[in-house]
Amino acid sequence: MFGGGGGMNPRKMQQMMEQMGIDVTEIDAEEVVITTADGRELVFTDADVTQMDARGQETYQILGQPEEREATAAVESGDADDADAGEPEIPDSDVEIVVQRTGASEEEARAALKGADGDLATAIATLE
Repeated sequence: MFGGGGGMNPRKMQQMMEQMGIDVTEIDAEEVVITTADGRELVFTDADVTQMDARGQETYQILGQPEEREATAAVESGDADDADAGEPEIPDSDVEIVVQRTGASEEEARAALKGADGDLATAIATLE
């Protein structure tokens, strides 16, 4: 945890931190993933993770060598290249309910549901 502290004894370092009101906890982490704004992930496996709490302010330190990969959340959900990102996903069952209740086409029902942010009652009221 406190290796390489300029030659200072790790136990002495821990005592000094406790005197300053800093609590240090080792976290037994199996994997740490940092997702960047540009769609990459830094994945740390077998990392040494330390949590430091200094008067209510938590800080985490990660020691290890990350592997870099494309962010899986964007790939799995299809958001990476999806032009409709941010719009609600309209279930086909909701479209069918609106079609049955209003007699509208599937396209009209889907458009009404999108305009109503997926709210069935609002979509039906719009088409009736």
